[in-house]
Amino acid sequence: MKIPVGLVLMSAAVLASSGADLPWPRFRGPNGSGVAEGQDPPAEIHPETNLRWKTVVPSGLSSPIVAEDRIVLTVLDARELYVIAYDRGSGRELWRAAAGVKQLEAYHPKEGSPAASTPATDGERVVSYFGSLGLLCHDLDGKLLWRHDLPTAAVPGDFGSGVSPIIAEGLVILVRDELREPKIMALDAATGVLRWQTPRLSQSSYSTPVTWQVDGATEIVAAGHARMHGYDLATGAEKWFVSGIASSSCSSPVTDGSTLYYACGSMAADSEGPQIPPYDSLLKDLDSNGDGMIQREEGQDAFQGFFDNQDPNKDGLITREEWDAVIRFVSEGRNTALALKAGGKGDITETHVLWRANRGLPYIPTAIAYKGQVVMVRDGGIVTAYDCQTGRELFQERLAAPGPYYASPVAAAGRIYMISLSDGTLTVLEAGETPKVLSRTTLGERTAATPAIAHDTLYIRTDRHLHAFENRAG
Repeated sequence: MKIPVGLVLMSAAVLASSGADLPWPRFRGPNGSGVAEGQDPPAEIHPETNLRWKTVVPSGLSSPIVAEDRIVLTVLDARELYVIAYDRGSGRELWRAAAGVKQLEAYHPKEGSPAASTPATDGERVVSYFGSLGLLCHDLDGKLLWRHDLPTAAVPGDFGSGVSPIIAEGLVILVRDELREPKIMALDAATGVLRWQTPRLSQSSYSTPVTWQVDGATEIVAAGHARMHGYDLATGAEKWFVSGIASSSCSSPVTDGSTLYYACGSMAADSEGPQIPPYDSLLKDLDSNGDGMIQREEGQDAFQGFFDNQDPNKDGLITREEWDAVIRFVSEGRNTALALKAGGKGDITETHVLWRANRGLPYIPTAIAYKGQVVMVRDGGIVTAYDCQTGRELFQERLAAPGPYYASPVAAAGRIYMISLSDGTLTVLEAGETPKVLSRTTLGERTAATPAIAHDTLYIRTDRHLHAFENRAG
């Protein structure tokens, strides 16, 4: 018996301040859309023809952002956490600022990182989040402007933090779903002063929020455990919630302005993929000594290196009680893609959901709303598209490279870019009801970070390098 790896991942001026006029200011670009309007990155990448530069980077899973003429990442280097800025034109390192970590948060050494959260910029400053210590704000030259210390995050399964901060209308917004004190909070971007914080019930999610304009006011939309919530940006007051989403959201909501979209699957009972086996099945296949429990030496291979993530008290055993708790946690969620109309108060599950679907759902990558379609990629390279207005399935095909996917799709110039985890194979699709594969290139390194698009250039962070690809004349 093999326990699916995905199981443990559940247990990842006002306009200037919002990033609306910045090319790629946060995780997944403008308002987390993944779309770079007006940009023309290469339709095909090749290290020998259109690689502008390639530079070695320390480890980490955060995605690149563009802050003026700098590309900014967070990294882990020799057990210190840093924010690093590279020159956009040459890839040369301009500065690195140490976070001054005292204790690294618990994280999975292969699938997680204490440098997993993507920074955000408003064009004047860069804000970074580390689950190990809290929020840091630097100017564009690397000078520390303020810091907001937080206790080391305690995440279910010790997977590690994954949510990224955003900046909206002069406020830094952070969703911090964790075991001890889950909350959403807003800090003044200029000073770091706490403006508001609102408790949350969700103890596990890796979903980065988005802003949504509703009736002239700005809402913050944040997915969590089995629910998605809308908050008033100015006060933090919860305005609405929608039930029936994934048990531990790794993907994030997106909006095309009038409508909000969300798509995420997990190991719930309605999953297309492998199901969580009951504890008696585990015992039958793994309990070689017949003691009625799963010991580490019995289950390590079956759990594919994730045994400790399912052993909360770290006693080297997975008991029936611990396993049943996992099943209860997962059963509270629902695998779904949905479209949500604006407005409403309180529980709007039955009143404002325009459509739902449940095929082709990603576990970690966020879907993209592009040219009238909600497009998503899931493990195996399966690409599924739904009509934005009706939810009608337009296609489901194995168009992207095989293997698992962590990075989210990004789009520009009528093309959608999808990069695989294991070896960094980039598939470029021509968007449309009849999708066409334009190119496929393998970079040969593990790639978990979502690419960035700015200044007609595609920036890709692989396991050991940061690349810049651009169109070349002639």
